[in-house]
Amino acid sequence: QPRLPPHSILGNPPNKHPLDSIKMVKSQWSDEEAAKCNGDLLALRVYTSRLIGGDQDLVLHGGGNTSVKSTFKDVFGEEIPTLYVKGSGWDLATIEKAGFAPVRLDVMQKLPTLPTLTDTELVTVQKQACLDPSAPAASVETCLHALIPFTFVDHSHSDAVCLLTDMPDQEKIIREVYGENCLIVPYVLPGFWLAKKVKEMTEGMDWNKLEVIVLLNHGIFTWGNDPKTSYEAMINMVNKAEDYLKSKGAFFEDIPDGDAPQEAFNPVGVAAVRKEVSTAAGCAMVMKTTNTLRAKAYASLPDLKQVSQVGTLTPDHIIRTKRLPAIVQEVAKEGGSAQADVDKYKQEYAAYFQRNAGPDLKMLDPAPRWLLVPGRGWMSAGKTVKDCQIVDDIANHTARAIQWANKCSCYECLNEKDLFDVEYWELEQAKLRKGGAKKQFEGKIAVVSGAASGIGKACAKAFLDAGACVLGLDKNPAVADAFKGSSWIGACVDLTDADAVTQALDTCAQCFGGVDILVMNAGILPKSSPIEDIDPKMWDLSMNINLTASQRLLTASIPYLKLGVDPCVVLVGTKNAPAPGRGMACYSVAKMALTQLARIAALELAPAGVRVNTVHPDAVFDTGLWSEEVLNTRAKAYGLTVDEYKRRNLLKAEITSHDVAAAVRAMAGPDFFKVTGAQLPVNGGDERTV
Repeated sequence: QPRLPPHSILGNPPNKHPLDSIKMVKSQWSDEEAAKCNGDLLALRVYTSRLIGGDQDLVLHGGGNTSVKSTFKDVFGEEIPTLYVKGSGWDLATIEKAGFAPVRLDVMQKLPTLPTLTDTELVTVQKQACLDPSAPAASVETCLHALIPFTFVDHSHSDAVCLLTDMPDQEKIIREVYGENCLIVPYVLPGFWLAKKVKEMTEGMDWNKLEVIVLLNHGIFTWGNDPKTSYEAMINMVNKAEDYLKSKGAFFEDIPDGDAPQEAFNPVGVAAVRKEVSTAAGCAMVMKTTNTLRAKAYASLPDLKQVSQVGTLTPDHIIRTKRLPAIVQEVAKEGGSAQADVDKYKQEYAAYFQRNAGPDLKMLDPAPRWLLVPGRGWMSAGKTVKDCQIVDDIANHTARAIQWANKCSCYECLNEKDLFDVEYWELEQAKLRKGGAKKQFEGKIAVVSGAASGIGKACAKAFLDAGACVLGLDKNPAVADAFKGSSWIGACVDLTDADAVTQALDTCAQCFGGVDILVMNAGILPKSSPIEDIDPKMWDLSMNINLTASQRLLTASIPYLKLGVDPCVVLVGTKNAPAPGRGMACYSVAKMALTQLARIAALELAPAGVRVNTVHPDAVFDTGLWSEEVLNTRAKAYGLTVDEYKRRNLLKAEITSHDVAAAVRAMAGPDFFKVTGAQLPVNGGDERTV
């Protein structure tokens, strides 16, 4: 879940970050759990892979890979020597048997004898060698796993080990830590060339005398003929790296004062930064702020501008974070230095590309993913909340490692050209050329009022399904659990409370980065009553909830909308606004006033590029507004049966909350980018309004 600002209206903060209590990596092996695998090699491979993947000090978000050598029985019942290796797209923390690709062991062992092989050719051969057409694509490290002549092979990107290779005199340090039984491999781009290099270095070598392989600026390999030996070798080797750091006074376990959130970033300032990052990326981006004491401590380093501008802890991270973080000097309500700082980053990224690119490469977007704010903390940017969380996790580990390195020596990672080659790896460029299905509202941020039920809940679902992040507001506490997932925040808020509304939007900015879409839907349907019998309390309640609450929300949202990406407001009105019914004065007058508010907002916000449109639904009976009593009363007022009343539109169609949500989502999308001030009926047609 997104980290929330202190004293959030959403209750207690989520679980503490894994780095809040830094301890030595420890073996989590359990003989009892391993026994449940009943000697099944692949099941044991799954078990220890999850142990490795579950420790963020070993791997982060899909990093690392594991394998086991076994056999595959073909249709003739013949046993084929097979390497089961982690498949692309699977995370070690949650991997299952289906996540391992079974490839012919002999083919993988023979590949490094070839004089050359492109990455595309390597992937093709691995597909050809795969014995299960439904299996995921095998890891690019498959050849190296095949070369290591042991049953189980583990590969991680341990922070401590990578740090040893990210300092001057890296080979000397590693030899001091691991001795002569360690194979130290100079940095080579992962895949065919790395496997070929290791094959050359181990030609004629007795593998039984080797204990570990350390890949400079990359990671570590361990192995064994049983899963426990391989896994605990990994833990032991990482412990040695940590012991070395401790001996140099460079391994600190915790911050004495804890890691409580510090002063929050200015929320409108965050929206301003997100606007600039989205512009640089060429698409809407989500942004998450991190204001922990740990983040503040790193951002307060006196030499931040030097130590932060070196490179990634391990090359894998560059795909997520780019080579360097941006430095945003100020995050203020007026935007601070956001535009100038992001523009500077874009220019420097373009220059970096020009220095290193070949003639056929296409530059990736130049938007930063990790943005440091000196003295305050940092922000993480991505196309989804998950992307932001990955960047934030990598940022935490990188910041910690850089501080360790500076206590021990200094931080000196892989050179710019080699990092560039990873960022623009042929396989990554192929993905770029393919593009991929992007959800329509990916990176967009929507706020929906009245989101616990009915039309509001349907609107929230429509935007979530289309890839948006959504803040749902409602007086009903059930809104908190209306949807699952990190792209949803449900806040129990009284929309007539201006302070509560402000705080809810603040939370949205800290967790998602701002507001692009505002759906004003919250309302009540008072009991039908002729004007002469109107209860003053009911009149006031209708005006307060159906009109004032939306005005409060709109007013508080405008600063964010002005900084949004393709920003818009969609008012969920009612047919009763243009065509009121008898006995509906409390409801119709409030909704007509709200419609007028939307029309004025369209006039006022157009210069800022904010569109304001209205949908007027009618007879949407799958919502909480329509109690049996209200439905019977309204049907009686028209002299109709309940069934006739439900189908009184021209098309004789049933209108559902999801029909209205579809119209709302369409109005927020590109088909309506040049429409503002419009009012669209969603009622199946009505003689009074047609």
